Amino acid sequence: MSIESLYQDIILDHYKNPRGRGLLAAPLGVAFHVNPTCGDEVNMQVATAADGGLLIGYEGTGCSISQASASVLYELVRGLPVAEAEKIRMAFLELMHSQGHAEPDEEVLGDAIAFVGVAKYPARIKCALLPWMALQDAEIKGGLMTEANGDQK
Repeated sequence: MSIESLYQDIILDHYKNPRGRGLLAAPLGVAFHVNPTCGDEVNMQVATAADGGLLIGYEGTGCSISQASASVLYELVRGLPVAEAEKIRMAFLELMHSQGHAEPDEEVLGDAIAFVGVAKYPARIKCALLPWMALQDAEIKGGLMTEANGDQK
């Protein structure tokens, strides 16, 4: 089995069996993003748990890449402090802007390394980034980060 085939299987598994799909009862921040090119949509919600860990809720429709990306995002950042979640988000953005030439750190990105092949296709990068950009906006709207530099408040 090739590495590309393995990555494709990871993306399809997250698409067919989304992790954490569903909205929060009392979100602090909400962001609805649409990819105007293809119509993919994601509604991302955030809140914090009593221990300060990030709570995430989301719903969406669209291609396997955008929806699998939301599932991977959920698995990677739920329960983390906002600052740690932001480091993972930035690592994913770097991966998506690598044009497929990155050597992703599996320790940081987990299943998100499967998207390294997506980075080769500019038309699909927006699909993969959709939930990650919605996460940033939801954190800002919820007062969990400042808009200027993404730092935790």
